[in-house]
Amino acid sequence: MKQNSLKAFPGSTKSAKRRGRGQTRGNYSGKGMKGQNARSGGGVRPGFEGGQTPLIRRMPKLKGFLNPNKITYISVNLDQLDVFADGDTVNAKTLKEKNVTKKVGKIKLLGDGELKAKLSITVDKASKSALEKAEKAGAKVTLTQKVRTEKTA
Repeated sequence: MKQNSLKAFPGSTKSAKRRGRGQTRGNYSGKGMKGQNARSGGGVRPGFEGGQTPLIRRMPKLKGFLNPNKITYISVNLDQLDVFADGDTVNAKTLKEKNVTKKVGKIKLLGDGELKAKLSITVDKASKSALEKAEKAGAKVTLTQKVRTEKTA
């Protein structure tokens, strides 16, 4: 067998119907009668609904936009960390394992409640009150994001 002798099996290929060529099969050549779709170049644009107001124009123009750079934080209060024992490591993964949060993501530690155990806490952000209370309880808090300092006026 050589490349110049290759060809398709008989019946495996079929030529397309060439409509509108000659008057052998009635007057309309398989295109129906008159109308926009029977003409050359005929047809309607995408989204055209026959003169009815299109769906895209019936939808309301909503205000605002969705910021693609928005970062959402999962907030965790200090009193929610009571499920951990002394010396445990607290991070996004362990919070999910202990069912404190529903999903793994960026964590912000908030200062509601009191911390009773000495923990090693790794979070993305923390409030000032949470840092003070954790330090007072003897916990070590590590922030993964750079803390922004307040500007003095």
